Amino acid sequence: MNPIIREAKPEDRPFIEEIAKLTWDGEDYLAGVFDGWLGDNFYVMELDGKVIGTAKLTLLPGKVGWLEGLRVHPDYRGRGYGRLLHSFMLQLGKKLAQKGRIEALEFATYFLNRESISLAERTGFSVKAKFFVFSARTEDFEPEEPEKVEPSMSDLTLGLIPVGWRFVRRSGEALEWIKRNAEVYDINGFRFLVSKKGTTFTPLDVGLATLKAMLPAMAWVSRERGREEFDVMLPSGVKPLLLGLRRLGLYLWDETEEPNVLVFRKRLL
Repeated sequence: MNPIIREAKPEDRPFIEEIAKLTWDGEDYLAGVFDGWLGDNFYVMELDGKVIGTAKLTLLPGKVGWLEGLRVHPDYRGRGYGRLLHSFMLQLGKKLAQKGRIEALEFATYFLNRESISLAERTGFSVKAKFFVFSARTEDFEPEEPEKVEPSMSDLTLGLIPVGWRFVRRSGEALEWIKRNAEVYDINGFRFLVSKKGTTFTPLDVGLATLKAMLPAMAWVSRERGREEFDVMLPSGVKPLLLGLRRLGLYLWDETEEPNVLVFRKRLL
């Protein structure tokens, strides 16, 4: 029987939870965002009455269709189902572009996700930006409570701003989107942002001294959200600071001297 791709429904939750438990050692965020994604370009692949895959398109500022949540149940990988989901999302993107809602598709992936990278390159995507994602343990810092602040354009110091694993280009529209989807904190004059439910932080001032000041505040926010570990997303320009960043208590998931997060883009118009 051929699989079908359809919009996700509330009764799909048990299948989604199963896929999440079997992805990233059970650390997948999919189950946590399920309710919020329903009815918003969130699709599942069904085979013989069982949901075996997922895919999501999120509208971002700048007429970008952000691709995320592409998953295939481990028991069904290697059979081309990921390619089918990817192809379906490309067609959805083209339809939205024809309606004037988006102009390009983008997504981010880890540098060792060779299948996603190969699929992207074969379908006309190219790398537009690179970042480092580091991890840290809250126990390595003395948590310090920061002040939550209202962001302004002057806070958006990067041209491409990570908000968790989504990336938005600096603009007035992006600022308003960030206000709705993220929180900005200040600690001793240094600011950072984090998505409202996540623990992947973006420093808005990048340097060893400023990061040293911000890390205890990031640890505080992480503990408030029930997490003992957190991530920090930094632009590729920090490469010369890798040794110093490690000394601050940050570590990479896999040892590398190159950026480990790739942001892909495919223009549709």
